[in-house]
Amino acid sequence: MPDWSYHPLFKPWLSILPGNAGREFIHRGMSLLSQLPGGRPFIEFLGHMSPSEKLSRNLFGLHFDSPVGLSGKIDPRLSGIKAFPNLGFGAIEVGPITKFSRDPDSAACLPKKQDALVLPERAETIGLIAAKKKLTNSSSRTVPILVRLEEPLIIAEHLKDAGDVFIIEIDSIESIDDLTYIKTVLESKPVLLAIRHSMVADNLLKLKSASQFADGFMIEEDRILRGGKQVLPLQQSDGMVHALNLIKNEIDIPVITSGGVAQPADALALFEAGAGLVFLSGGYVASGPGLPKRINEALMDEQGAGQKILPGWIWYWLFGLFILLGGSAVLFFSFTKVILFYDEAFMQMTRLELMAYNPNLYKFMSHDRMTLAGTMISGGYIYMQLARHGIRYGLHWARRAFNIGAITGFLGILLFLGFGYFDWLHGLFWLILLPFYITGFVKTRKANQSPASKNRENTPSWKKAVYGQLLFVILGFSFVLGGVVISTIGVTSVFVDTDLKYICMTPEQLNALNEKLIPVIAHDRAGFGSALFSVGLLVLTLSLWGFHEGSAWVWRTFMIGGIPAFAAGIFTHFYIGYIDFIHLLPAYFALALYIGGLVLTKDYFKQI
Repeated sequence: MPDWSYHPLFKPWLSILPGNAGREFIHRGMSLLSQLPGGRPFIEFLGHMSPSEKLSRNLFGLHFDSPVGLSGKIDPRLSGIKAFPNLGFGAIEVGPITKFSRDPDSAACLPKKQDALVLPERAETIGLIAAKKKLTNSSSRTVPILVRLEEPLIIAEHLKDAGDVFIIEIDSIESIDDLTYIKTVLESKPVLLAIRHSMVADNLLKLKSASQFADGFMIEEDRILRGGKQVLPLQQSDGMVHALNLIKNEIDIPVITSGGVAQPADALALFEAGAGLVFLSGGYVASGPGLPKRINEALMDEQGAGQKILPGWIWYWLFGLFILLGGSAVLFFSFTKVILFYDEAFMQMTRLELMAYNPNLYKFMSHDRMTLAGTMISGGYIYMQLARHGIRYGLHWARRAFNIGAITGFLGILLFLGFGYFDWLHGLFWLILLPFYITGFVKTRKANQSPASKNRENTPSWKKAVYGQLLFVILGFSFVLGGVVISTIGVTSVFVDTDLKYICMTPEQLNALNEKLIPVIAHDRAGFGSALFSVGLLVLTLSLWGFHEGSAWVWRTFMIGGIPAFAAGIFTHFYIGYIDFIHLLPAYFALALYIGGLVLTKDYFKQI
């Protein structure tokens, strides 16, 4: 669940559901989706959350795809354990696990100020048997699992095969003998001792002694006990950094942290202080499921490896340029001749004869070609921007978006055959484009660079951009849906009621005039629908994958790229006098989404 859906759509109503119903609904829903055929690729399509291979690390003899993990406080019932690895997490903590289940005295919640996570004083658990059953399910072991044992001396032997690393709170062991016994029972699997950051200074000697037997420490967020509840302030990175420094200066042992991270800057501070892994708790709930992705992208930005030019991007750029020029040519003819010589040859009717018979019919055909032209110009510009600013630097998401749009565009040529008319110029245009695309595809196969982002804090511009991103996602989806509808109409009924009302003719009358007239119009409609579908996918993928703070080129792509399509889609109708409100309502709706998205995201994209 990306932030653009979590904050505007889900979070407001999930928070008002009784008890922990909201939490369980979303966790179970995500897990169910991840298990459906194609579910995980669909989740990846929506959020593009997979971490870069450059962020992977080895710790405790295990491989972690990302140094960002999720605290067990977030999912005490283990209902979302199958979904979380798809959100950019490199490890999942579960627990605390107890011998018997324990229901919560109160529901977990975020206060209105959203500055703390409030949990029951005694953590909710599902018990040993249920936890073991869920953890031994192989489908849930796509990332390392860290198991927190609340009663380690009693239950450790039952869970030795259920986890990869085990966490024991330092207060739950009375002596070193207890620790050595637990390690023996767990067959020497890594054991971490957990301690709240406020307790580190007073327990350094105990930690030094335990470090001879433990494999590492977990520094945890502090809590405030109040009225049978524990209040966990979201931002505690300063105290945790201090605790990290104390341990790192005295003990040479891996240290990870849990909680106290509300935004990417907090996690970066912990990594800089020496944390091997950083686990999220309340910050994940407050900031949204996109927080691990934002941290991963901030880490990529911190690496600052520099941008390397990927040879072959120019072929993709030329592909976009030719589409833009082709759209410009179509626009020129739609304002002048409209009916070209090969159209006249097919219909056995000249443009002057058509104009004389029904001027509105002639204008209607020009309007179809104008809208196609505007869509092509917008699509060509987006292709050029993806090539110049994305594929050129090896960004795999930009190449993937480009390929999705281009391939669907090529396949759309099949729609032109719906009514038996295929103009040779259109076919020749695609044949010219094809070698440019294939060459670009082959020469950019090594585009595997993951995105980086300047985003560090939950600033007002970021919060606004989340809503702006939703508007652009809806816009892209609307274009895709519109392309499907228009293409379907183009290869079936060809006209809608408002079209016939404007033309003042029925399909039967058009056929009586010239039986080859409708195939030409259907060809134009299907062509426009195919182009709109392809450009819609470009807008949708750019909206889903291209939102990174400081990427001003993405904002420019939306702004400049939208002008030709909207100008052609709306002003063309006024130019020919086809201004039926219902007919234009989808275009007005899309324009409102476009303007709203630009306004809400401008500050975010232009942050330096």
